[in-house]
Amino acid sequence: MLVLKRLVTILVMVYVLLALLLILSPGSRDGLMAVTAGTNATGFYYALFIIGAVLLALQLITENLDSTLLRRDVAAREGKINELKARLYDQQLEQRGSAAGATRTGTTVHPEGYVAPTPVPPPAPRRDDAPLV
Repeated sequence: MLVLKRLVTILVMVYVLLALLLILSPGSRDGLMAVTAGTNATGFYYALFIIGAVLLALQLITENLDSTLLRRDVAAREGKINELKARLYDQQLEQRGSAAGATRTGTTVHPEGYVAPTPVPPPAPRRDDAPLV
């Protein structure tokens, strides 16, 4: 598809350059008209118009086909990415489930010379015989 698209683009560019040359250069136009259409300028410009219309239609078709194929490719790749994300999520859930069931043994390491502080008892609450207002 890419080769066809490039070929059509090259043909369109060559046509545009040739049309500009023929329109802007009277000597080239008269010489080409004498070879192809004789002295009939109307037939020459009509043929130039038909060729341009065909090339334009061909370019529009190839661009639309290429765009459609690219959109399909992107959609397929996004689907694949979503599928891989779902698999990864499922694997993470399985790992979390297996890690939660296993018991961990934690160890606390104290530096040498560490003295554990003695716990301070909380202050005793005051009890007044007065009612709360």
